[in-house]
Amino acid sequence: MRRKSLFCLSLSLLGLAVAGCDTSSQKEAPPLSAEENRKKGFGKLFGDDTLTFGKKAKSEQGVAIGVNSFLWRATLDVLSFLPLIQADPFGGVIITDWYTPPTVPSERFKVDVLILDPQLRSDALRISIFHQIQKDGNWKEIPVDASVINDLEEAILLKARHLRISSLNS
Repeated sequence: MRRKSLFCLSLSLLGLAVAGCDTSSQKEAPPLSAEENRKKGFGKLFGDDTLTFGKKAKSEQGVAIGVNSFLWRATLDVLSFLPLIQADPFGGVIITDWYTPPTVPSERFKVDVLILDPQLRSDALRISIFHQIQKDGNWKEIPVDASVINDLEEAILLKARHLRISSLNS
């Protein structure tokens, strides 16, 4: 009986010794900055149910479009007659393919739009228009008048404003 007890005791001690030899290297998370603590609500004197002014910070979970949604939709609406190559709502890039009007088969153009800001502002758009004509079987680049680019920008901004107003009314 004593031999059996000694065997069980030694087996238990061996098990405890092995359990204490954990070699996993779990590193502690670095301490949060003061701003991160503030966002999480640590250190509030009266807790979360106190009187606050302004909106609560939005949680960073979920995916949102990276640019102004009204400018994005307005640009796609205005350029809807052009074939699209790329439309990236997170980067704000819209690139069209070459378009040849049916009435003028010797001309073609393409448009690149970059939406730079999440706000509905006129300086949030960067538009490039490329225009070419066919001469002797080769396409030749023609400079585009700045007024054409401004007209396209105004059309997009006007459509974006209409979309915003209609969203506020509904």
